[in-house]
Amino acid sequence: MRNNIHPENIPEFKEFIRIIGRGQRAGGTLTQVQAYQAMKMLINDEITPEQKGAFLMLLRVREETAEELAGFIQAFREVNEPQLADLPIDIDLGCYAGKRRHLPWFLLAVMAFAQQGKTLFLHGTHEPDSNRLYLKDVLPQLGIDVATSACQAKNLLAQHGFSYMDLADINPKLDAMIQLRSQFGLRSCANTLARMLNASQSANSLQGVFHRDVDKKHSRCASLVNEQAQSENSILCFRGEGGEVEYNPERDLTLYLCRGRLETSINVPATLSHWATKPKTLDVMQLVHVWQGEQINDYATHGIIGTLSLFYMLVDKLTLEQANAQAELCWQARNKTWPFTLPAKPDLPSFDTTGKHQAH
Repeated sequence: MRNNIHPENIPEFKEFIRIIGRGQRAGGTLTQVQAYQAMKMLINDEITPEQKGAFLMLLRVREETAEELAGFIQAFREVNEPQLADLPIDIDLGCYAGKRRHLPWFLLAVMAFAQQGKTLFLHGTHEPDSNRLYLKDVLPQLGIDVATSACQAKNLLAQHGFSYMDLADINPKLDAMIQLRSQFGLRSCANTLARMLNASQSANSLQGVFHRDVDKKHSRCASLVNEQAQSENSILCFRGEGGEVEYNPERDLTLYLCRGRLETSINVPATLSHWATKPKTLDVMQLVHVWQGEQINDYATHGIIGTLSLFYMLVDKLTLEQANAQAELCWQARNKTWPFTLPAKPDLPSFDTTGKHQAH
């Protein structure tokens, strides 16, 4: 709120804006420490709204460095819901892209992995004006509860091996920054930071991105944060389907893995020999039919198994070949009975892949 503004902070923050906004030739970048300081002031509402808008949009135009992102994410991790750190999580998944071309098939990979005794924590939000299908909309239509507290998440983990929480309940400040898109008409670094958040402080975090080279930046940022925190945490970042944490079987892929400070890359070939026909609408009930084996969908099967292999590579430290074999076994071994009670009358319409909702 505006009444938190400290007059002495205004000129200090003005210097941060000046550093990043002087133009292509004279402009500079923030150090990791400066980025941390700047974001702490923004989080604490110690600057003016005008300064906040200028800062975020200048970064949007210039793009953030790995050092800046490392400082920003350190600041935001300090204001996460603290009780989430007590959850026993094998892998943390930031699900922020939403889906537009295909259903969120990675959800079935999550379910299959959980049936093998692994625990997964998912988090995301609903971005304004994006015309995408988000998990927080999909889950209730499949009978899957959405946790609103760490206590509820713990109970869902005990029941099903995975749970989902909305970013607004995990880190309201970061979610509010994402929602600024409705005012700016553009995304900010908040979308990148949400993917990096690792809200449950798991030893393993899977991150999906859309644009080229951003995956490398995620890996570099993780190395910097791990160095500062003296952490051996691991992240695996890749260009997922639509930017989501889902393997795209149609394209060759490079995985960027960071364990502690060690960064490596792994090339993964496409597993589909042809381009799948994009469905005209996204009907979430197809997730249930594929899980139960009532519907055969080659794209979905390859996407699910490919996503599972990423889980195994990250969590169990398997090679690509070993992970692929284990992922096949995991998917085939799933209990095909749908484990959730489906609502009698789904509220969510089918989703037009042109970006519009359709009524049933």
